[in-house]
Amino acid sequence: MVRRLSALLAAGCVLAIAGTAAAQEYILIGNLIDFTGPTSVVGKEYGQAKIDAANYINETGGINGKLLDFDTVDYAYDVPRAIAAYRIWRARGAVAIQGWGTADTEALVDHAAEDEVPYFSASYSAHLTDPAGAGPRTEKPAPYNFPMGPSYSDGVRALLEWAAAGWAAKDGEGAPKYVHMGADHPYSIAPKAAGEEYAAELGFEVLPAVEYPLAPGDLADRCRALQESGADYAFLANTSGANISLLKACAELGVQTQFLANIWGYDENVMKAAGEAADGVVWVMGAAPWGDAVAGVSPLRGVSRMSDPKGEKYRAVHYIRGVCAMFFLKEALELADAMDDGITGPNVKEAMYEKADWVPVGLEGVCPPGTWAADDHRGFNRVRLYRGRVTGPTDRPLAALVADGTIAMEAIHETEIPQKPEWLGW
Repeated sequence: MVRRLSALLAAGCVLAIAGTAAAQEYILIGNLIDFTGPTSVVGKEYGQAKIDAANYINETGGINGKLLDFDTVDYAYDVPRAIAAYRIWRARGAVAIQGWGTADTEALVDHAAEDEVPYFSASYSAHLTDPAGAGPRTEKPAPYNFPMGPSYSDGVRALLEWAAAGWAAKDGEGAPKYVHMGADHPYSIAPKAAGEEYAAELGFEVLPAVEYPLAPGDLADRCRALQESGADYAFLANTSGANISLLKACAELGVQTQFLANIWGYDENVMKAAGEAADGVVWVMGAAPWGDAVAGVSPLRGVSRMSDPKGEKYRAVHYIRGVCAMFFLKEALELADAMDDGITGPNVKEAMYEKADWVPVGLEGVCPPGTWAADDHRGFNRVRLYRGRVTGPTDRPLAALVADGTIAMEAIHETEIPQKPEWLGW
């Protein structure tokens, strides 16, 4: 229903019998996804989750009876396509956007603010967390951006906190060596300075960064550079596709560095694709893993059945995070609907400040609690770290590998990152 209606509207079709009243029963939400570009390994999971959640919301009553017109565009991680899609949605009266990449989201910050369109961001660049431009290093205020996870900067801070504690516990000799690895791209660069500065503060020796592309490829030369550097800890700032290539190449060379990965850089699919090369990576986890016995499992399964009617698929954690992002939007729309003037961009924005330690109803234990304030959009300051375990061949279906424990994820650290004023927007 969602996609069919969107197609009709995109084609300029008008239902003559509907009239204005019927048109008001639909709420236009723009949805950017990457199903075919360089971040599609994770984009397919998160993007499908958003589509499934929109269909589930419509099938279970919508927004107080109003249905979502969830208009999806696969922009293949291309910024001009994202900007073009945004302009079309804005012209058609979209009240919110479910976004994707860092480069495009940062490029649209001023537009979203000027047009008063809340942007539910799948980019967690710290640059998107300062609504008023109060932070001393904020590049520009982002009053209508709501990142749906802990900032990339806070993620690397949590990883470094864990690494520093582990180094001290094992009586490591001298200062541990830390290196940032990633592409020359806004997404990968976003947490670089924050991570390197915090590493130095914790006593790490900070090594020159090692660049590797965002797309998969032959990365043996980068692994040799890493090995020669003597790095004890390497933060992987790219997404899963590139990291699969890197982990495989480094394993072949016998690199012993402890890899740390950001929230988009690792998941069950990486473990399956990279096999035992992915064993031991520590990364930022953004939701409960599929199959956890938590309260929110029932609605999560219902969402998944929108594209998997038989309920046979195993959903990687990025899928679950996409569901969470959609249900935060759902409840913000419901709150806005009760305000004067109803569902408008400014009202959706104000609704985001209504609750503290907010978990969408029905998804308790699945989604992390979020708190957004008018002067601080760092909604998730509790960061959970997991370690991946791979104990054998991974050439079987993902569900089977998880079921028999060939791949596993263990929670190893949870911390609350202080919301220091000097860290706002950076």
